[in-house]
Amino acid sequence: MNEFGFKEDVLYCEDLSVAEIAKSYPTPFYLYSYKTVMDHFTKIQKAFKKMDPLICFSMKANSNLTICKALVSAGAGLDIVSGGELFKALKIGCPPDRIVYASVGKTEPEIEFALKKKIFSFNVESVPELVMIDTVARRLGKKPRVALRINPDVKADTHDYITTGTKEKKFGIDFETAEEIFDNENKYSNVRIKGIHLHIGSQITETEPFAQAIKKVLDFIEKSGAEIEWLNIGGGFGIVYGSEKAQSAEEFAGKIVPLLEGKPYRLILEPGRFIVGNSGILVTKVLYVKTTRSGKNFAIVDAGMNDLLRPSLYGAYHDILPIINIKGEIKKYDIVGPICESGDFLGKDRDFAELSADEYLAVMSAGAYGFTMASNYNSRPRPAELMVINGEVKVIRRAETYKDLIGCEKLFKEFK
Repeated sequence: MNEFGFKEDVLYCEDLSVAEIAKSYPTPFYLYSYKTVMDHFTKIQKAFKKMDPLICFSMKANSNLTICKALVSAGAGLDIVSGGELFKALKIGCPPDRIVYASVGKTEPEIEFALKKKIFSFNVESVPELVMIDTVARRLGKKPRVALRINPDVKADTHDYITTGTKEKKFGIDFETAEEIFDNENKYSNVRIKGIHLHIGSQITETEPFAQAIKKVLDFIEKSGAEIEWLNIGGGFGIVYGSEKAQSAEEFAGKIVPLLEGKPYRLILEPGRFIVGNSGILVTKVLYVKTTRSGKNFAIVDAGMNDLLRPSLYGAYHDILPIINIKGEIKKYDIVGPICESGDFLGKDRDFAELSADEYLAVMSAGAYGFTMASNYNSRPRPAELMVINGEVKVIRRAETYKDLIGCEKLFKEFK
């Protein structure tokens, strides 16, 4: 469900024509629907209402200040994975007691920053990290809450790069080590180990892996006698990309809530993609159409892997649509970007009525892990982010300029 659809062969975002928006803003640009963001967040709230959960939006999916502020204003917390995300979370006024901090590689300065700001909890990924938090907490005279991130060794049907809950991956702590930590809590006297966290991966479209992981963790809590105050089941709920199937929030909650009802601890969720994935598109313009002697058609567009990395990195599928439907003979095209890499593509073997230069295309479902993974590769400025809010287009991040590319560099003019 989203607010992008065709009216008389023209793509609209809510009630605004994307074709008209493209006349006013240079491509490429990201375009988000505020209504879709809020609708998806509300769906999760309603689905898990029985549990009164703390829903911490995963900033790594989309850390735009306006989007995060809108969600926080609606009652969300934030799931962060870096000091930079913490800085942004505080910048928009997120209450620290609604911030949870994951990441396998928290640095000492980042831990100190989070301790001083009194965030809700750290999701601890290893014994050395727990020791570091305990050490910094002792130095600062703090006693923070922490949750142990359990690696339940559950395989989810998703891309290997975004699978995080198996023993071969770098994430989390195995059950045996976790039990040793709880048995020796006195060794970590400057922290309060009061939570369990799990996160088995991203873009998971079936409920069973979540249920399996949760059951294993619940069994561990019961057998170990761990006294916890909250259970954080992470995020990773999949969305529809192209022909992929995904469960609704209501269907997901219907299978998860019965496992947790009556348990004496609070539920925390960390959705990201589910809220923003289908809330945004990437709009790009066709620069050239190239046909090789072998009959291969390429539509070369002005957005590349530096703007949207997912297709190149994961082989991820995004629907690509013309923003104005034109009738004509259907041909197959590879939609490729300007980056000097053969892996620079947005889609391969896609059917379109004959394309020509200056047409606009929309890469759908680009609201999550789009701009947050963008780069300046090939010295290309990152694109603008726009949002339709209450019937108007708002620039929520301006496009970068060439001057921005060198803003942090120091030019030495003399060499020996």
